[in-house]
Amino acid sequence: MSRTAQRNGATSKRLAEDGDICPVCKSSRYLNPNMRFLVNPECYHKMCESCVDRIFSHGPAPCPIAGCRRTLRKARFRTQTFEDIQVEREVDIRRRVAKVFNKREDDFMTLKNYNDYLEQIETITWNLINREDVEETERKMAAYAEENRKEIARNESTAIQEALSRKAREAEELELAQMKREDARQEDEVERRRKADARKGVVNTQAKSGDDAASIAREGQKVVLKKSLARRAALEKQRDSDPFSSGTENGEASSGFTFTGLKKRVAPPPEKPYDPFGGWSVQREYFVLQNHYDWDWLSQARTNVAHTTGGYDVNDYCTRALCDAFSGFGVFIEDEMAGKNVGSTPSIATAAATVVAGGKADMHMDDVF
Repeated sequence: MSRTAQRNGATSKRLAEDGDICPVCKSSRYLNPNMRFLVNPECYHKMCESCVDRIFSHGPAPCPIAGCRRTLRKARFRTQTFEDIQVEREVDIRRRVAKVFNKREDDFMTLKNYNDYLEQIETITWNLINREDVEETERKMAAYAEENRKEIARNESTAIQEALSRKAREAEELELAQMKREDARQEDEVERRRKADARKGVVNTQAKSGDDAASIAREGQKVVLKKSLARRAALEKQRDSDPFSSGTENGEASSGFTFTGLKKRVAPPPEKPYDPFGGWSVQREYFVLQNHYDWDWLSQARTNVAHTTGGYDVNDYCTRALCDAFSGFGVFIEDEMAGKNVGSTPSIATAAATVVAGGKADMHMDDVF
């Protein structure tokens, strides 16, 4: 074998080991620098984008890698994120398991229950990564996902809301940091200008008055220091007022997974309709107001302009009259007297009257009037 052939064979072997040759069409990235490799989560076999378009554009097809019988779809192919394909597979498995088992620490009564739950999830992940009892584990995961579909969706929605809130808080903190940096830059610029003006003032004052330059500089420094302290106090007050500167029941289900220590979810009571009377009943218990009463005076009052001009309604008069007539129907004297005597303590005046009625000596009381 010639040296050129040996060198080409070594180069091809090195490219194959580095993953720069497509295992399907044997195209090399050395000859095609723009070639992209894609992987499918079904089997994680890597192939170039041209082979994916050529083989899977007309629908699902078996994997072209020898020995792999998985049926692949073009929509599932994606760019490889990690260099090691085993790390890529493990990350996908952990992401898929975490999407199904997404309970939080707040869902458990104790921290130990939550740690036991995490240990079971890690066992499930370990079985899938190392291909141990894959069919049984997948079956249990599918059954668990179907049984707890609503709870999984609720926890996922909560996680999304927390992520959005965290991003909004980070954006506010970034904006606040930018504002602080801009304030510091402006403050440094103003301070530099003030120092330059102070130096010019010292020179002008010395030229006009002829006094000592050191004393004039000290006076200028005092003025600059006072203005700087006042400006910093104003900035601190503004920052303090800135709005950005704040602030399932326990037991084994049909899926086969058992998580102990879960809190019982209690649905909030339905909101009661608004009651403008605050619980007071406005229903009439002892009479019914009719629309018309056969009484000449009421008939005349309904048509009398003197009554109707001011907005007076005769039904109000009828309601008040009936209420006065039937208001005593809800009062029972026997019950009132019985309730009055139960648990009552005789007052001092009652005790004094009892003593006088019993024939005892009269009590001497001073007339305060």
